[in-house]
Amino acid sequence: MTLFRLAFLSLKSRGMTVGLTILAIALSVVLFLGVEKLRTGARASFTDTISDTDLIMGARSGSVQLLLYSVFRIGNATNNVTWESFQDIASRPEVSWAVPISLGDSHRQFRVMGTTPEYFERYSYRGGRRLDFQQGRVMSDLFDAVVGADVAEQLGYKVGDPIIVAHGLASFTEHEDTPFRISGVLEKTGTPVDRTVVVSLEAIEAIHVDWQSGAQRPGAPTSADRLREMDLQPAAITAAMLGVESPLQIFTVQRAINEYPEEPLLAVLPGVALQELWGIVGIAETALVGVSAMVVVTALIGMSAMILSGLNARRREMAILRAMGAGPRAVVALLMIEAILMGAIGSATGVVLLYLGLIAVQPWLDYTYGLYLPITALTAQEGLLLIAVVAASALVSLLPAIRAYRMSLADGMMVKM
Repeated sequence: MTLFRLAFLSLKSRGMTVGLTILAIALSVVLFLGVEKLRTGARASFTDTISDTDLIMGARSGSVQLLLYSVFRIGNATNNVTWESFQDIASRPEVSWAVPISLGDSHRQFRVMGTTPEYFERYSYRGGRRLDFQQGRVMSDLFDAVVGADVAEQLGYKVGDPIIVAHGLASFTEHEDTPFRISGVLEKTGTPVDRTVVVSLEAIEAIHVDWQSGAQRPGAPTSADRLREMDLQPAAITAAMLGVESPLQIFTVQRAINEYPEEPLLAVLPGVALQELWGIVGIAETALVGVSAMVVVTALIGMSAMILSGLNARRREMAILRAMGAGPRAVVALLMIEAILMGAIGSATGVVLLYLGLIAVQPWLDYTYGLYLPITALTAQEGLLLIAVVAASALVSLLPAIRAYRMSLADGMMVKM
């Protein structure tokens, strides 16, 4: 107990230097644990982009590619799925529901997706949360459109505003003869839905009635009233979200789709494809963890340098302790206890700063980037990381402790001329 008291008083007497060292350790712990929280939060948010959907079906390609264009609106499909094949799959007794998706057009760099009103009931994210409207409602007219929160915010849209869809991606050709009207604006979700313009499947067909081979046919365009009277059943779709009656039937339906004889199709489990995609991009998290670990090591080395550089100023203190009967081992123990106290106080301060930071930035991260960081107690792994920091503090104090061990009483009391 006496050594702990001496160590505490010694640290207190060097308050400025010790305080800066503890602050450096605390900030490194904040960075280390913050990266860990961001890593797990990003993985969870990434995985929760789509939930309660058993299978995603599309033309045969790669599972990651199918996931990217159907869920994240990145890239394009290699081929389409015929409407007859979609209906055949959707009518299987094992399939509980099926929502078609048609992609290909855009609006001012935002993807336009054709689907059915059931999409708003079936699509869920973050463990079962459904899509909600901050304004308006689902499409009811052929030329109604629902826009995501980012689309509305960045382009200043509100319910009732007209929008014109462009043909294809990054295209300068627009469907000016068939303008849409915004019927609803979705709440922020933090998913690719925020950057999507949603219209009906029939609307996708309607705006392409007067188009052939990527160009508009000459002549007067078909009027909106005439389009509303036409049979606008799609010939093909890009992908489909499927729900299965029983989890035990998921693999049965997946195998049936993958072996579908009429055309080459692919069905993937969203969770499995997400894990595969995360495995591709997850190398960044390894780099971040490595960088944050090096910051902690640098702070601990700085603490060791601080103790070592202070030994010369403390030589008389060490000599007095030796003269009072303290053995070399007691001197070594004193320095190690000082390092352990600095490591423990720095780690505790870092945890407090981490949670204060989480409370401050959690709503902003969730709204701006869709990155939800739950404020929960430290996990067992994070607790072990803190213990490792304290143990490393004791370890890096060995060098100055060994030097103090070798100091002789005569060296400490000697007056140099």
